[in-house]
Amino acid sequence: MRADFCPQFFVLCTSYLIWEVLPIATDVMINEEIRDPQVRVIANDGSQLGIMSSEQALQLAEEQQLDLVKIAPTANPPVCKIMDYGKYRFEQDKRERDARKNQKVISVKELRLSPVIEDHDVGVRVKNCVKFLKDGNKVKVTIRFRGRMLSHSELGYDVMNDFYERVKDVANMDKRPAVEGRTMTMMLSPKSDK
Repeated sequence: MRADFCPQFFVLCTSYLIWEVLPIATDVMINEEIRDPQVRVIANDGSQLGIMSSEQALQLAEEQQLDLVKIAPTANPPVCKIMDYGKYRFEQDKRERDARKNQKVISVKELRLSPVIEDHDVGVRVKNCVKFLKDGNKVKVTIRFRGRMLSHSELGYDVMNDFYERVKDVANMDKRPAVEGRTMTMMLSPKSDK
């Protein structure tokens, strides 16, 4: 046996590849998968057809060239609907795609300041903060105190207040500056255009 060939690894890899090719199972039972003795059947137009055996319901669906779909498996007896399952899945996927396309993802960006930061550096961070806020993101402004700086936390409050004064045209202060351990934080969100 060659040193670079391992049959166990080959078996694992091939089973993994086969697993990737298999379709993902859905949680909805359709047609022959429904094995309940009695089911309540709803027609394609929404009218009640009553309680019947699953074989009769499947035969009724096949006569209309549609699918029998179990929509309420926990009911007693389970509720099945006669519908075009392919069209139903297509419309459901389309609604999900539209919902994902229309949703706005808001992320939190972080800007770090220092109690002894220079004026030009504050200007650069103000410019970045305005850009983040105009993109619709929230901004977390932090100051990390090192060594004996913590005993002069009023410097941090002054830097935070100055920073907010520079961005207050485009920002709302969600959380006022507060010291937690050795870090001072402030949360800003974009102003609404109302």
